[in-house]
Order: sequence, then structure tokens, then C-alpha cells
Amino acid sequence: MTPQYPIRQYPIRRRLPLRGLGVLGLLLAVLGGLLGTAGPAQAVGYRYWSFWERDGGGWTYATQGPSFLRPEDGTVQGFRFAVSEDSQDSTKPRGDAGFAAICAGTPAKDGTKRVALVLDFGTSDDAPDGETPPKPRTACARVAEDATTADALAAVAGPLRYDGNALLCAIAGYPQTGCGEQVSSGSSGSSRSSGSSGSGERPATSPAADPTSTSASGGAEGDDSGPSLGLAAGLAAVALLGAAAVWQARRRRG
Repeated sequence: MTPQYPIRQYPIRRRLPLRGLGVLGLLLAVLGGLLGTAGPAQAVGYRYWSFWERDGGGWTYATQGPSFLRPEDGTVQGFRFAVSEDSQDSTKPRGDAGFAAICAGTPAKDGTKRVALVLDFGTSDDAPDGETPPKPRTACARVAEDATTADALAAVAGPLRYDGNALLCAIAGYPQTGCGEQVSSGSSGSSRSSGSSGSGERPATSPAADPTSTSASGGAEGDDSGPSLGLAAGLAAVALLGAAAVWQARRRRG
């Protein structure tokens, strides 16, 4: 009699059901559509007071904050309120009046210095909701020899307003509210995308900080530079459906 040997059984690997393949294919198609229709990130800017220095006949963005810079007698400096995407490309103060014209009525005095200031409150497009910008003006501040630009500004353009991070928010009381808020690129005052004194990479015309530096508080709330909410929700749905399809396939295998 022929001996009977046990037949060794090898596990058979089942293929994923065609229905599962169809579901995964559909999910990949949906994912591709979401990625393909995602729009470009919307540029954002910040509404704030920028700080400038007159260099010859033109304006250059200040490299020090108003409280650090101690201008010499005869210096011309400017502040401009505007919405800008980049502190280095901010709208410059308007007007070309020089020191002689601005400080003509302010004679020199021993133990003091004179600083000419150009104050440009911006346009109605840059103004916060419900506010009207004052007309640009100039002022001549006669201050102590060791005074900073912040001291000169306080002497002729009060009241000034600062936020908790020492960011310059208002000159001569303008604007009444808000401080370095984020707004959509090309939008008017009614289209801001975050609240006042928001954190993030907003330019800081601060009496205690370099105006070209960024805030140390991290990423801005409401930043539009990342993926859209719809795209994030779509990716989450694709992941969930994909997990369900794999679970169903394994369940049929068992």
C-alpha cells in the first residue's frame, strides 16, 4: 500500500478584490482633482506705520527702530501709514520738503537739536474701517541732543499709541483702533483677514525693535499661505475612505 503523506498546505495570498481596487482608484482620482484645483496662495499684507530716513533726495527704509536711532541736528525722517506686503517695499512718505523748509520757523538753540519729520497718514484705501486719514503734514521737533526719533515724534505728533509688544500703532491718534493687522493683498480697509495686533511676520515699527525685523511670536493667525480648508478636508476624507476600503478588503479575506 502506498504510504499516505500529509499534504503540506501553503497559504494562498488573495488579491485585493476588484471592487477594492476600483474604490482606491476612485480615491486617487479624487485626490488628484483636489490637488489640481487647489488655487494659488493668496498674498497678504500688513497695515502699519513704516519708518523712513531721507537720504539725499530720496527715502530709504530705516534700519533701526525709532527708539534706537538718535538723529543728528538737520536730519529728515518720515513715517507712512499704509498696507504693504513687504516692509522693504512699503509705500514711501509723500512730499519732498527738506529740512530748511520744514524747520524754517524753529530756530536753533544751544543744548538741543532739530529733527524734521514728514508724517504721511496714507490713503483712504489703506484706512481701517470707518476712519478717514488726516492730510499729510510736516513738523520740526526741537529736542535734547541725545533724544531719539521716538522722543522727537512724541514732542510734535502726540498722542502716540503702542501695543503690548511696543509696536507703534498710532501717530497723532491715527488710527483710533488696530495695530499691524493682516489684510488681503489689494484689499481695502473693509477686507482685513485678521484682528488687530495679530502675531506673525508682520513688520514692526517699534520703539524697542528693529523695524525690519519680524515679530517673535511665530506664524500669523489666519495666514492664507497654506493649503485651503477645502483641500485639507478633502485630504482627510480621502484618507478615511482609503482606510475603510483596506479594512473591508481584509475583512473579506478573513
